[in-house]
Amino acid sequence: MALITYLTTIHFDYGAIKLVPEELAALKIKKPLVVTDLGLVKNGLIERLLTVLGNRIPRAIYRDTPTNPTEEALEQALALYKSEGCDGVIGFGGGSSMDLAKAVALMTTHPGTIGDYALIFGGLDKMKADVPPIIAIPTTAGTGSEVGRGGVITLKNGHKIVVVGPTMMPKRAICDPELTLGLPPLLTAATGMDALAHCVETFLSPRVNPPAEAIALDGVRRIGKWLERAVSDGQDKEARWNMMMASMEGAMTFQKGLGAIHSLSHPLGGLKSPVLHHGTLNAVFMPAVLRFNAGHVGDKYDRLREALGLPPGADLPKAISQLNGRIGIPPNLSAMGVSATVLPQMSEYAEIDHCTATNPRRATRREFLDLYREAMG
Repeated sequence: MALITYLTTIHFDYGAIKLVPEELAALKIKKPLVVTDLGLVKNGLIERLLTVLGNRIPRAIYRDTPTNPTEEALEQALALYKSEGCDGVIGFGGGSSMDLAKAVALMTTHPGTIGDYALIFGGLDKMKADVPPIIAIPTTAGTGSEVGRGGVITLKNGHKIVVVGPTMMPKRAICDPELTLGLPPLLTAATGMDALAHCVETFLSPRVNPPAEAIALDGVRRIGKWLERAVSDGQDKEARWNMMMASMEGAMTFQKGLGAIHSLSHPLGGLKSPVLHHGTLNAVFMPAVLRFNAGHVGDKYDRLREALGLPPGADLPKAISQLNGRIGIPPNLSAMGVSATVLPQMSEYAEIDHCTATNPRRATRREFLDLYREAMG
């Protein structure tokens, strides 16, 4: 069992979920709100957590986290937290459930609406330290939200915002790869590419942070070696362990900043229809953004090629496109049901997205529109 204290305290290994009661006691949480989604209720995975909690630990459960967490879902979960007299939050699921759990914790002690705390609107300066403790338990290997300081929420007006601050960092991360065994191939692929996008973009960010770059490169190596195995065999324990580690590493490097892949993905993820998976969007945008950033990253593409096991001088964007094809990622936005009519508005949102500032090449609304059109296919 690896005990890692980096940004927060992380229990990482098969069987780690058994430590939840111990960590609830350590954090003095007597009645947590469990934030999860209907998919995990229907497939029975939530029973793993409820069995561990047993009859000794009372809890309330919010089951309706949407694919992309919304302001409406936040209001519902927050009302349940208050009516049930909860004193802590457990995010159990993918990035959506963990992000929603963080937002619930924040808004239990903060006035106004979640939009007031968006990073692009100066929300970081408004945050206070007094929030209830959060325990994050991932059931996918992609977002790394269990070790992230922020959450993504879609507002009622359709604008997808990021809320970031040290108070939103989970006090404990329980990373049990067993919870990802049997994850469907397409979801494994999409979440795995999400993790790759995090590692690639933080590595390419122009900010100076060599330790973060080293972690990002290790994540890229693990994904290059293990993602296709995880997709092809949902019970491959070694592949699942390494993909969960790579996912966590991707988020460990977040403080270095992301880039245009995420700037493009965030706005589309806020659409009510079609409902689009964040990791899938990142995978589709990655080749176009890599072409856009070429010539602005020094020797970093050479180092990414090495980490992915590609020969020197290989066409990196083409290699990512080919990887997408092998693991079943849709070839373009058109195949995902995106209409070209939304692209001008999406470009406006992408230009002001907080990730745009740390892309290695400056991108304006016009460039973002060109990238969207390229990704349409």
